[in-house]
Amino acid sequence: MANLQKYNKAFMDTFQIGEDKLKSLKYNEIETWDSVGHMTLIAAVDEQFNITLSTDDIIDLSSYQKGKDILRKYNIEF
Repeated sequence: MANLQKYNKAFMDTFQIGEDKLKSLKYNEIETWDSVGHMTLIAAVDEQFNITLSTDDIIDLSSYQKGKDILRKYNIEF
């Protein structure tokens, strides 16, 4: 599975949303992306890419787009 597919899957599975909603998605914009949903997403991203996000990166992951920027720091390209 390509990196973009893995990334999208983490969001879609965590928040039960379609791919069409991802590009503009931001923290607390949907009911399921609350603090608990955020940590569930972090766990899914960590698992999909076999990484451990730093505390700062966990806090900074505030949107779908921002998450892609953060993952580039871990040498994950889209």
